[in-house]
Amino acid sequence: MSKLSHLDDKGAARMVDVSAKDDTAREACATSTITLSAEAFAAVMDSSAPKGDVLAAARIAGIMAAKRVPDLIPLCHPLPITGVEIAFEAAENRIRITAIVKTFGKTGVEMEALTAASIAALTIYDMVKAVDKGAVIESTKLLSKSDGKSGAYTPRSAGIASKEQPRETVQCGVRAKPRVIMGEVFGPRSAGGPDTRREAFRNFMTSRRLRASSWAKEAGVPMGEIMGYLTGQSRGFSADTLARLATAAKVTPDDMFR
Repeated sequence: MSKLSHLDDKGAARMVDVSAKDDTAREACATSTITLSAEAFAAVMDSSAPKGDVLAAARIAGIMAAKRVPDLIPLCHPLPITGVEIAFEAAENRIRITAIVKTFGKTGVEMEALTAASIAALTIYDMVKAVDKGAVIESTKLLSKSDGKSGAYTPRSAGIASKEQPRETVQCGVRAKPRVIMGEVFGPRSAGGPDTRREAFRNFMTSRRLRASSWAKEAGVPMGEIMGYLTGQSRGFSADTLARLATAAKVTPDDMFR
């Protein structure tokens, strides 16, 4: 094992002297996953959580956290953060947070990315704890870092699937797009294609202030069918489901996709 850089020759903690290092562009990517109950997951997805828009709050919290790392972790250097991105993926009652942090300086931003992902996950917990105090935060880890003395880094487990992770793999280096989440991020558009219809459906729900849980209940269909379509897990609805949803919303099926 190499000597720990944060300990001096006598074993005392110290802040590493980086004066002699060159300023370079550096980037780090980290992730954290929170598993929710079905009720809490639905509340996040249809924006009905008691405290409001969960993912919007978590995104801002993650960005703020990346900038406050030296105040939280004693031996971290204050860094000029040049960019922070927080993205979400949702599947099977889990939300995976990915944080990408950039700087131009003498040391890396691994701790900033890890802290951003962790605080975003904690914010989601805080926002839904009135519904689900048993939500579990797990799999917080560094996915990649670039530049610096030690060069690029990818975890030893890269490419190995885990049952604790959502099916998608976040490719930080190539900016893989996250799954579509209502009110948060949007997938690529194609004229007349499934993504265009999905976006129109989402806009219809937003304009009518329809929540997936209450709309599904009124229509007599499983809420999972609406959520599956919104999150890209299904390509569409059956004719019966479309008719039921349209009747409950007092429109024609075509009106929901205009």
